[in-house]
Amino acid sequence: MEMNAKDRGSATLWGVAFMSLLMALATTVATVGSVRIARHRVNSAADLSALAAARSAVIDPEAACAKAGKLAARNGVELTECKITNDIADVWMALSISLPLLGSRTITGRSRAGPAPTLLENDR
Repeated sequence: MEMNAKDRGSATLWGVAFMSLLMALATTVATVGSVRIARHRVNSAADLSALAAARSAVIDPEAACAKAGKLAARNGVELTECKITNDIADVWMALSISLPLLGSRTITGRSRAGPAPTLLENDR
């Protein structure tokens, strides 16, 4: 089989280009996956912390945000803000993540929890 001199090594270049494309695709998929996991983690921690704060707000409103902060920290998320208004807890969370090629980013989440309205309140 006779080869043309201009074709020597072209398969290697095509192979390197294809591998580079696959590596870029894998990095993109990993980055998107990391962001989605972080977002779920922040939102779950916000939901749990808001529920804990709302439950504590009925008994001890001053300690409700501290309890939410402890629960957030145990979930690896930072409580950035907490407000208790009439037994309703609003919490804001943040999680810093490091992404390839993009550097450090902060994912935020928010949740609100409070007592369920009674049947009599719904009839008004």
